[in-house]
Amino acid sequence: MRDLDALLAVHGETTPRYTSYPTAPHFDATAGAALVGDLMAACRDSAAVSVYLHIPYCDRLCWFCGCHTKQTKRYEPVRAYVDTLVREIEVFGEKAGARPTLTALHLGGGSPSLLKSDDMARIGDVIRSVFDVRTDAEIAVEIDPSDVAEDTLDGLEALGLTRASIGVQDFDADVQAAINRPQSFESTASVADALRHRMNCTLNIDALYGLPRQTSARLVRTIEQVIELQPERVALFGYAHVPWAKTHQRMIADSDLPGRYERLKQADIAARLLVEAGYETIGFDHFALPGDSLAVAARDGHLQRNFQGYTADTAPVLVGFGASAISKYPGGYIQNIVPTNNYRAAVENGETTACKGYALSADDRMRAYAIERLLCDFRLDFSALADRFGEPAWSLAELMKGQVADDDFALAAMDDTIVTVPQDARPFARIVASWMDAYRTPSETARYSQAV
Repeated sequence: MRDLDALLAVHGETTPRYTSYPTAPHFDATAGAALVGDLMAACRDSAAVSVYLHIPYCDRLCWFCGCHTKQTKRYEPVRAYVDTLVREIEVFGEKAGARPTLTALHLGGGSPSLLKSDDMARIGDVIRSVFDVRTDAEIAVEIDPSDVAEDTLDGLEALGLTRASIGVQDFDADVQAAINRPQSFESTASVADALRHRMNCTLNIDALYGLPRQTSARLVRTIEQVIELQPERVALFGYAHVPWAKTHQRMIADSDLPGRYERLKQADIAARLLVEAGYETIGFDHFALPGDSLAVAARDGHLQRNFQGYTADTAPVLVGFGASAISKYPGGYIQNIVPTNNYRAAVENGETTACKGYALSADDRMRAYAIERLLCDFRLDFSALADRFGEPAWSLAELMKGQVADDDFALAAMDDTIVTVPQDARPFARIVASWMDAYRTPSETARYSQAV
């Protein structure tokens, strides 16, 4: 095992996840509104778009959560938010001037599964009125099993659910107590069975390592139980402890967190169990059965990254609706207003919801593509990059040659035109990607999650 203390002393203890480039801290707080016209034009010109809807409410607040969300014990604020969300989508349709073809819809949060069936139906209706939803479109919803009742299943069926993403984190009761997330294996299995029976949908499971009070032995038992559920995909994320950004994470004692060597051991053990169970490794934190679309995309070289992580969605335009949602199009990014009340006021007053934004330069587009391919394929061919982006690709190649030559930890290897990340260095792939990040400088003030 590498000397992590020495490695991180050289390369830094925190690193972006690179679900976008540039990363969100570099978005301009005043640029979003000016880019809306470009996003609309991209929707009209694109053969396919995908849509993300953000539901920023939970009926309990899990202390590990890093999402933009808030706890509510009453449903009235949620219903009022859906009113606003529906109106935002309607306004988009009025301005779009066409019905873009939708190939993927993702509801995230928060806990979208707390929505009542009639509100899910309203969302489905407005999406189908504004977008031309393909019959084979993937419709995915993030699900907290504690929310799911018969009414929930009715709503998900009306929405047209094709993929359910169930958060598990860890099944150990002591770990669950440390993150305020009680959830039994039995209740999770019951919800998974009900979803498959009613919708014949595929199943994602989200599990975490690096949680408070989590040990390798406890994680092994959780992964064994996850495998029992037979999901088509598993996302194995490292817990991101960012109490400076998410104040509720201060409820987690630093002394309860595993050290960096234990975190790496946990990730390695969990990955080996999943591979032994027949899952293929996708990127640095996903696993999928061979027939799943994510595994097919990885084998074909079409794997992508978006704000949810690895995806098989190849639509060049992602439209985000709801508070804090981010839209992506070939020319840049637009983030909606984050505070829910401010977002709702903007919609109700007929004002733009766009807040932050970023217009990509030619150099940004090249580096974004290079970082994505490296994190998806663990390989980057600069000859192919030059064919796509021209002479500047060779300057980036020279930069990477220097970084590889100066690195004493064998995180990457490079011949004349191709950089690769060896199998045993893939947990550190984000560090290698950061070598191509023009915004990562010693003076950068943005704070990120742990690199390992």
